[in-house]
Amino acid sequence: MSDFSLEKPPVVLVHGRNTDSGVWGELNQFLINNGYSENMLFGWNYDTTQSTNEVLSAKFKEYVKGVLQQTGEKKVDIVAHSLGSLPSRWYIKFDGGKDIVRNWISLAGPNHGTALGYLCAIWDQGCKDMTPDSWVISHLNEDTETPAPTKYTTIWSPGDEQISPPTSTKLSGADNIEVSSMKHNDLLSSQEVFEHILSTLGSGN
Repeated sequence: MSDFSLEKPPVVLVHGRNTDSGVWGELNQFLINNGYSENMLFGWNYDTTQSTNEVLSAKFKEYVKGVLQQTGEKKVDIVAHSLGSLPSRWYIKFDGGKDIVRNWISLAGPNHGTALGYLCAIWDQGCKDMTPDSWVISHLNEDTETPAPTKYTTIWSPGDEQISPPTSTKLSGADNIEVSSMKHNDLLSSQEVFEHILSTLGSGN
C-alpha cells in the first residue's frame, strides 16, 4: 500500500483526441516534485475514435479497477484533458465511478460539446460524441451534471481555439476555474494550470 494512502489517492490521467499519455510528461514531473511518487501516477491510453458510452467507459472502468488493485487504494483522482473528459465522466455518472472517484478535474473538456466536433463527426465517433447535440453530451448533462459524492473541477481558457465556445467546459455544481488566455494544448504545460490541479488534489473531498 502506498505511503500516501491516508493523504491522497492515485491520480489517473486521461489524454485527449489523437494523442496518448505522453502528453502528461510535464504534469507528471510537477506532481512528483510536489510529493507524489511515480507509482501513484497512471496514464490511460485509449483509441479516441471509439464510442464514449458503448466502449470507452467500460474500458476505463477496468483500467481504474486495475489501478486500485495495484495500489491497494479504494479511491482515485482523475485529471482529464479535452475528449478524455467524456469517458471519465460517463464512468462516474453511469458506471459506478462516483463512489470511487474522489476528484475529477477537466482541462478544456467539451462538457457541453464543441462545434468543431462537426468537422470530423461523419467518420470519427469520438468527434461525434463531442458535438453539442450528441447523445453522449445530452445524457451526461441531464438531471445533474455533477453527481455526488465526487468533487468536480473544470479549468478552461477564453483563448481555447478547439472548444467552441470555450465556456463549454464549465459544469453546474463544479468549481469552474478560468485561467489566462491560452490555446487548447497549452493547458498541458501551464504552471498556472498545474498549481490549480495541485491545490484541488490537496483539498480532499
